[in-house]
Amino acid sequence: MVSKDFLKAGHPPTLFAAFFYFDMSFMVWVMLGPLGVQIAQDLHLDAAQRGLMVAVPLLSGALLRVVNGVLVDRIGPLRTGMIGQVVVILGLLVAWWFGVHGFAEVLALGVVLGLAGASFAVALPLASRWYPPDMQGIALGIAGAGNSGVVFAALFAPGLAAAYGWTNVLGLAALPLAVAFATYLLLARESPERPPPKSLAEYMAVFRTGDAWWFMFFYAVTFGGFSGLASSLPIYFHDQYGLDPKLAGYFAAACVFAGSLVRPVGGTLADRIGGIRALSVMYATAASAIAIVSFGLPQAWMALTVFILGMLAFGMGNGAVFQLVPQRFRREIGVMTGLVGMTGGIGGFWLASSLGYSRQLTGSYQAGLLVFAVLAALALVGLSGIKARWRTTWGAVAGLGRI
Repeated sequence: MVSKDFLKAGHPPTLFAAFFYFDMSFMVWVMLGPLGVQIAQDLHLDAAQRGLMVAVPLLSGALLRVVNGVLVDRIGPLRTGMIGQVVVILGLLVAWWFGVHGFAEVLALGVVLGLAGASFAVALPLASRWYPPDMQGIALGIAGAGNSGVVFAALFAPGLAAAYGWTNVLGLAALPLAVAFATYLLLARESPERPPPKSLAEYMAVFRTGDAWWFMFFYAVTFGGFSGLASSLPIYFHDQYGLDPKLAGYFAAACVFAGSLVRPVGGTLADRIGGIRALSVMYATAASAIAIVSFGLPQAWMALTVFILGMLAFGMGNGAVFQLVPQRFRREIGVMTGLVGMTGGIGGFWLASSLGYSRQLTGSYQAGLLVFAVLAALALVGLSGIKARWRTTWGAVAGLGRI
């Protein structure tokens, strides 16, 4: 997928730094999910509180992505990333040193961890500005593969919590973040192509563009499905199938690994066959998978298989959406990355919190899963309705008219 032309066109050290920063940030962003069973037991949380606990970092990250998107346009992605990393590292160390003793405090920690999720609005423009339009899919796919950091949280956090206590895991998590920060300082550089800062009126003008709302909705489904499930699956497998926290984390890690691994594939596939065609297949697959698993499959391995299929579709969809965004909004890529990323986080918040409330009110996760399956189906319908206009207007200029 990575050609010699691609390596010559951009700045590989910056691309790697953006990926590594994004990777470690995502690891801590969803950490409350893999630690959720142990935290809930110690703090005596009910199902709704557990759902809200894992959902708050997603909502916080969603809102802070807009802030980061504006800062990226004002002071550049390099300095914006430095500020965010320092705040998250300090927040984890404070929580480790003083401890987390109640539901309100764990929610406050979730707000701080949301800033790690907001790294999305920094890492992608940092990498994107170095590459030409025809290489946006692979460049953003590689940078966006930092989603894989969620795998590390699911794999290691429950086991470390069992051995050393979940509060100590918060302190341990600051160590790889410090390594990522040092790497970022050494390797990352600003692109020579830096659009001038925009006024508030110019930012607001994006909201008057219908395509911006479509992209926000599409990413709310793809990234919302990925992040919401990544945060919720450890608790889901524990509740639904009685798996211990460590094994439930392994099951969740397998799903997340599948979704994060194929994000670059989704961007590359969209480069080759077109983002519209790629997204259509992915939404149909995701809607079917989530609907099937909502009926409560009898064995954990069956649910694992179907969730992996759904996460593959969501992960590839993430890459496909961001293959299209820079082509439609190249000059507004900073603010659009923030806005689209924001709605992706809101989608994850919706899914994670609705699963908790569904379990609390009905004793089952089915309602929460079915609602999200319907959203994926609606995204497919919406894409089918606008694809002709996209292909004959801005899409024709970007090379989408051929599909």
